[in-house]
Amino acid sequence: MSRTKRGEAVIRSMTAFAHRRSQIGSLGFEWEARSVNGRGLDLRLRLPDGLEGLEPAVRSAVTARLTRGHVAVTLRLSRPLREGIFAIDSEQLDRVLDGIRMVQARAHEKGLTLAPASVSDVLAQRGVVVMGAATEEEGLHGALLQGLDAVLDDLLAMREAEGRALARVIAEQVDGIARLVEEAAELARARLEETRQKLPEALRRMTAELAHADEDRLTQELALIALRNDVTEEIDRLRVHVETARALVTDPKPAGRRLDFLAQEFNREANTLCSKASHAALTRIGLDLKAAIDQMREQVQNVE
Repeated sequence: MSRTKRGEAVIRSMTAFAHRRSQIGSLGFEWEARSVNGRGLDLRLRLPDGLEGLEPAVRSAVTARLTRGHVAVTLRLSRPLREGIFAIDSEQLDRVLDGIRMVQARAHEKGLTLAPASVSDVLAQRGVVVMGAATEEEGLHGALLQGLDAVLDDLLAMREAEGRALARVIAEQVDGIARLVEEAAELARARLEETRQKLPEALRRMTAELAHADEDRLTQELALIALRNDVTEEIDRLRVHVETARALVTDPKPAGRRLDFLAQEFNREANTLCSKASHAALTRIGLDLKAAIDQMREQVQNVE
């Protein structure tokens, strides 16, 4: 992962696009690479017929530099000016022509009339037009892989540029979550103090209403109710999650999976806080927390 000028680590976005055209003698070619968010690395390749031997090297080059995302890599070749680069596979051509003849005959039996296949239709069939031996002699594979490296450089540069913007957004969202956590903590402290002040009065009222009440037992029950409504642990864990999120945003390793898991943990604590709140203002803060966490998680989905 690259770094900013200040030396801070840069998270990468999984959304990017890159395109490059180049030339090898009279043979033109262009690479195109697109990536969007994904749980793992899902690589789709589109390579011209006759270059199947190039695929393992392309896969190796991409997987060495990317760890997550749906990635589509396409190579297009333009017809060269001189002969000998492209050739016709006569056996494959015969198979295609036989297939067309069979389809037309079958359609005629069914009373259907099909438009005749054009020369371009036939040549477009897989395996009819193949690369000639001259391409290997000119070191085509090596040149194509150099072009792939260049387009991957562009793709990574865009993923990192998007990542810098994404990091700023996530950092702001984490700051917003932190403010809500502190509001919840302040409100919980005030509520706890209020509960402590009201506990003796509640105990006196209950013992007065219940003739045979066990004061010690009532005290224990009231204490348990107060304990069940205490959100101190949830707030402490939310604070830890905030610091962890801030560290992950600047982690030099791919942090997308960890940030996604952390967002789930954030949400778990916010849910518990809401269920234990028993207080309108604290419940409102809990709901605001859940909304802020959902917004953060949407952004996290794009982090590599």
